[in-house]
Amino acid sequence: MPFSLTHGLPAGRFTPHGPSHIWISDEFPRALRELWPRLLSEHGTTGLLPVLYRGDVIGEPLDPGLVDDLCLEEVLATDFAEYRRRRLPLWTNPTPEPEPVPEDVEPWPHDPGPPFAQWPGLAPAMPVAPTGPTPQEAASGAPARIARTDHGVLDCRLVLVPARRGSDALALLGWNSEAPLPLLCALLRSWEERFGAHLVAVHGGTLDISVARPPRTAEHADLLALEHVLSTANNIVDDPPTPFPDYAADLVGRDHWSFWWD
Repeated sequence: MPFSLTHGLPAGRFTPHGPSHIWISDEFPRALRELWPRLLSEHGTTGLLPVLYRGDVIGEPLDPGLVDDLCLEEVLATDFAEYRRRRLPLWTNPTPEPEPVPEDVEPWPHDPGPPFAQWPGLAPAMPVAPTGPTPQEAASGAPARIARTDHGVLDCRLVLVPARRGSDALALLGWNSEAPLPLLCALLRSWEERFGAHLVAVHGGTLDISVARPPRTAEHADLLALEHVLSTANNIVDDPPTPFPDYAADLVGRDHWSFWWD
């Protein structure tokens, strides 16, 4: 047995994966509401991080060196310059050739884009409040909340990963999707440190993250929203294009972030 299992788990199995083993439940655990918080609280002792993962999206493990060597600020600065170059014509002249829109179809709103002419730097870390939730506490009820609005989570399996944090678990599990995995793991690692982010679920092309310390001001939310945009997630960039000010305003105090790629 690669590692010791806690009691009360549903039926499941060990499987080798990359340099280690993982444990996967045979089906979605029906007692997850009680089991999930306990597994999170035991992580410090067991070293096993619970993640909801759909089996068919588990991919090849990512070399952790690719994440370690990625200079996040430099990559995002370069990506923003290219993103701004491509999108600036749409932000400044949204309808150069107006197309007729059927009467019963709401036209897409104009997106003025981020209020930055150059890369403004990462959003500042949110301070840890003595009375605020820990990342584990914030994540405790996340699966139930997510499942109420996204039934795709019910196709997941419970996976126990020998990992210190969610960004390491995501790198170890890999992800068969269009998401830029090295960049995403680096972003998640940084969000864990700055916002108490916690990986909850990966299913299809969707990634769900709980957040213990979301931004509290519009200024900080603008900076964070730009990081979300540069993740390249389709639901933020172009499905349909949510106006940047609206997306940023919605991040203030928001304790759940969701991203998906085609």
